Amino acid sequence: MGRAVTVATCALNQWALDFEGNLERIFRSIAVAKSRGARYRLGPELEICGYGCSDHYYESDTLLHSFQVLAKLLESPATQDIICDVGMPVLHRNVRYNCRVIFLNKKILLIRPKISLANAGNYRELRWFTPWNKARHVEEYFLPRIIQEVTGQETVPFGDAVLATKDTCLGAEICEELWAPNSPHIEMGLDGVEIFTNSSGSHHVLRKAHTRVDLVNSATAKNGGIYILANQKGCDGDRLYYDGCAMISVNGETVAQGSQFSLDDVEVLVATLDLEDVRSYRAEISSRNLAASKVNPYPRVKVNFALSCSDDVAVPTCMPIQWRHHSPEEEISLGPACWLWDYLRRSKQAGFLLPLSGGIDSSATACIVYSMCRQVCLAVKNGNADVLADARKIVNDETYVPEDPREFCKRIFTTCYMASENSSQDTCNRAKLLAEQIGSYHINLNIDVAVKAIVGIFSMVTGRMPRFSVYGGSSRENLALQNVQARIRMVLAYLFAQLTLWTRGMPGGLLVLGSANVDESLRGYLTKYDCSSADINPIGGISKTDLKNFIQYCIENFQLTALRSIMSAPPTAELEPLVEGQVAQTDEADMGMTYTELSIYGKLRKIAKAGPYSMFCKLINMWKEICTPREVASKVKHFFRMYSINRHKMTTLTPSYHAENYSPDDNRFDLRPFLYNTAWSWQFRCIDKQVNALD
Repeated sequence: MGRAVTVATCALNQWALDFEGNLERIFRSIAVAKSRGARYRLGPELEICGYGCSDHYYESDTLLHSFQVLAKLLESPATQDIICDVGMPVLHRNVRYNCRVIFLNKKILLIRPKISLANAGNYRELRWFTPWNKARHVEEYFLPRIIQEVTGQETVPFGDAVLATKDTCLGAEICEELWAPNSPHIEMGLDGVEIFTNSSGSHHVLRKAHTRVDLVNSATAKNGGIYILANQKGCDGDRLYYDGCAMISVNGETVAQGSQFSLDDVEVLVATLDLEDVRSYRAEISSRNLAASKVNPYPRVKVNFALSCSDDVAVPTCMPIQWRHHSPEEEISLGPACWLWDYLRRSKQAGFLLPLSGGIDSSATACIVYSMCRQVCLAVKNGNADVLADARKIVNDETYVPEDPREFCKRIFTTCYMASENSSQDTCNRAKLLAEQIGSYHINLNIDVAVKAIVGIFSMVTGRMPRFSVYGGSSRENLALQNVQARIRMVLAYLFAQLTLWTRGMPGGLLVLGSANVDESLRGYLTKYDCSSADINPIGGISKTDLKNFIQYCIENFQLTALRSIMSAPPTAELEPLVEGQVAQTDEADMGMTYTELSIYGKLRKIAKAGPYSMFCKLINMWKEICTPREVASKVKHFFRMYSINRHKMTTLTPSYHAENYSPDDNRFDLRPFLYNTAWSWQFRCIDKQVNALD
């Protein structure tokens, strides 16, 4: 009797609408799975078209091309003698569903539509798909002719069913269904399903990986069973980085773990597992067995195929392992670096340009690019032919081999210190030393000529000359003069990004990197259309606190000693005149709040869903040891005033790597007005009333 089943799951770096590339990666994963003896292969959610197609799901072309890819898979000898489980959109009776298509030997066994759709945060699946609300119900799906010609089938089962092979029973979940309170695996497990599969499109958030692992392990801890999870990986065309972590769990314990961050486009996990372990585990859980005796049965699709061999007593099976989690600093080092690599190679640009100020934020961005260069060199050293081919295309050299991260950095990364009369020599030296240590091509320039020209035009037209406040100017004049410097830096950044390689006799252009952190964006502490306006921003979803910890990580792990002085210096924009040659302006003084406070405000506003009054109520307890209620009220009011005044800046925020659940990104994640009544009169009156009651 067969008892040892060999199954495969994978993490694929799919790209939205890249049907040719997606097909090639699916084929590669199937080939690896078969070569390692797997009889079942699971892929990520919507892997045929790529998860991030967004409104392209409305287009009939997306459905057509998905079926064309499916036909290629069905007719290929590469997919014979292995159950293949792939994801694609399917239109059934004029309703669009997010589906798994499960097939074997040129026959479709089942099309299983998604039951619980992800519709929070970055996800909008209800915009494009409809959930399948007919529990344990199966209908006939009439196949398009392109598929009929391959399979010889006119109709196939479509709905909420499970597969019954000759040796076991498999049931599918799709991404969000694992996170739902009434996950299908609960009832399926009670009905005798022994292998649960989950195809995901789950993105990276700092400190989130353990949640996903815990959910998978807990899915089988109470009910027994084998749980197989596949996930997308990489940047498939927007702000998200899908972080792999394919895994296989048995009876609540992990037996196979995939990488969370890597430059491998195709990663396959294969495990051999003993079905008798599941059966004996379940046998002694009496509460589970009592519930199973009353469960409504699932429709079963019979499959004349086995995942095991008849004589497999001596076949070794996988043992439990301890999951290794990355620290948040490692996550920042690896996740945004992999995202940048995908963006660089897929945009077909020749590298990056970063305005490097000598402060923590731009230095952290530079360190992420350096980390990317390290990952590229390591991948090439480990024999990754895809990464080598991409690196050669980027540097336009068919014989090039990236071996030294600093040398590769010199080719693809340009840093630029843009000094003004308000810049200190300290920041100039810090930027130069960091550039030397990471190997970037570094430029020093001065923007004073351009600033004076712009201000001179204004003065010539109006007859007035604005002054900084230290010279007697008003706050309006002071802010306008700061903004002119910041915006000129943006113009120069794009000019140098387009032409720097031209001056060096090299082809191509550079992507401009921004370096505003998530806290500054939340507060609006940035000039609209300054050098925070860029092509992409790898740190735009990361807090100042986490960036400081990341800088310390780089000092210790990358031996970047230049970062020590950057860490110890107070954050400053250096847009106001120096006092006796020293910086007098600091970020926290300008903002009227600390970065630590900003992180707390951000989490309460977004994650805790707190408006001004609720935030005040929470903070009078959180800060009772350090602030009076009246001081808390003043801080909360100041934050909401500044947040609402500056919210319009979020509409033009540079696309940023999504890493925090309190991101203020206005594009998809944090949908708010950008024209507020900044007086917040009703809300603030409620706070004042409570303060008076507490005094």
